[in-house]
Amino acid sequence: MKRQYKSNKDFLLYNTITKQKEIFKPLHPPQVKMYCCGPTVYDLLHIGNFRGAVFFNFLRHWLEYKGYKVTYAYNFTDVDDKILNRAKKENKQMKEIADKYIAEFKKDFQALKLKEHDHNPQATQFIQQMIELIDTLLQNKKAYTVDKDVYYSVKNFPNYGKLSKRKTDELISGARVEVDERKKNPADFALWKSCPDDESGWDSPWGRGRPGWHLECTTMIFSLLGNNIDIHGGGSDLIFPHHENELAQAEGAKEGPFVKYWVHNNMFTFGGEKMAKSTGNVNIMRDFLTEYNGEIFKYLVLSSHYRSMTEVSENKILQCIQALSRIYTFLKTAKETTIQNKVSNNDQSSTFIKEIQSAEQNIEEELSDDLNTPAAFAVIFNLIRQFNEINQSKRDIGEAATHAKWISDIIMKYGKLMSLFQESPEEFLNKLDDIFLKKNNLKKEDISQLVSARTEARKNKDFKKADEIRQQLLDMGIEVKDSPSGTTWSALRQ
Repeated sequence: MKRQYKSNKDFLLYNTITKQKEIFKPLHPPQVKMYCCGPTVYDLLHIGNFRGAVFFNFLRHWLEYKGYKVTYAYNFTDVDDKILNRAKKENKQMKEIADKYIAEFKKDFQALKLKEHDHNPQATQFIQQMIELIDTLLQNKKAYTVDKDVYYSVKNFPNYGKLSKRKTDELISGARVEVDERKKNPADFALWKSCPDDESGWDSPWGRGRPGWHLECTTMIFSLLGNNIDIHGGGSDLIFPHHENELAQAEGAKEGPFVKYWVHNNMFTFGGEKMAKSTGNVNIMRDFLTEYNGEIFKYLVLSSHYRSMTEVSENKILQCIQALSRIYTFLKTAKETTIQNKVSNNDQSSTFIKEIQSAEQNIEEELSDDLNTPAAFAVIFNLIRQFNEINQSKRDIGEAATHAKWISDIIMKYGKLMSLFQESPEEFLNKLDDIFLKKNNLKKEDISQLVSARTEARKNKDFKKADEIRQQLLDMGIEVKDSPSGTTWSALRQ
């Protein structure tokens, strides 16, 4: 039984801090302030980095669809030891490395055809604000100095651990450096780290140094969105220590809850292990886009629930290609059918039209239940299956066109929220053919020659030879279809 909502704006969203699904109610409707942790820019990013980018793009669209006005900030960490080490290795400035890989990220982001964020803050643009926040934490007795370093004192923040639900004795250092024995507590984390004069750094009241990783996001949220926001997003690997430490900093400096809804997408795995550069277990996004394309990646992300761990494999990608092929083949059929036949937009009396309307309501309900995209896709595939079964023997072409138009509109409507299914069906199916041919070392000209030879054999009534060529093509994974307008071929993607 589906949940009944009081308003068409209502939907359930899982909140990490309460560990339950809650009806989404923003702090100051219709405004929604949303922040998502972006990448550390020291190299080309792997596909795991983009799972969150795709999901939170959908969440932002869903909020806007529900009538909210969203302000969305997605940051770049452009000061980090990894960036510094890359800069030293290439004999460049840290800013050169960061700027280069921010630009590369944006190329991949644009290739995915996602909506631009309202803000893309960079940590180095907010150094002075970070220094001011550290000073506030020192005044509030939430931090202490050790020589030229500054640490956050978790002992002085009683609620430390409330996001990750970790007990104090389970806590570890959150800094991206080796544990410093000068700290009062092993769980204390760096707010400011001193550095030599010959390294990239900034002057501060405590000496030359760089900000701690966790300090960046808290400061950028305060500066751009205010002291309290509706949604803070990121990967589940950031819950601890990064987001736990962000929360401690924010609520140690300002009054009131920092974030109302903590939303986390789960990880991609490859070969059963988390995808991460530190282990070398990566699939670079640029390589994925070259071998496949952005539409396949977006479907790969959204075909699994955002809170589920998802294994990425050749078989999983093939399943995504097959699924997209089914949807785009239907969209192509619907487009051709509605062009050639009259559509009755007022015909809402047929049993199947009522089923289509019911299916749309089911999609809405599934997405309203913590953005359950896999369940929504299942409804779409069931609609396509029903359409194919009903219209295979249907003589009323006009009614079939009406059904096709209704279903196509639904797919396009919800697909647009996901940044999916907006491609030209003909062009996208051709892209899938090209992927199939490339992966199987086949050439279009060779296939075209076989298709032409088959057409010639049929013309000469040499049906035995024509059938042999058809079978040869099928063995290659190529299907041929004959129609009054001629013969066409496509890769067997299903």
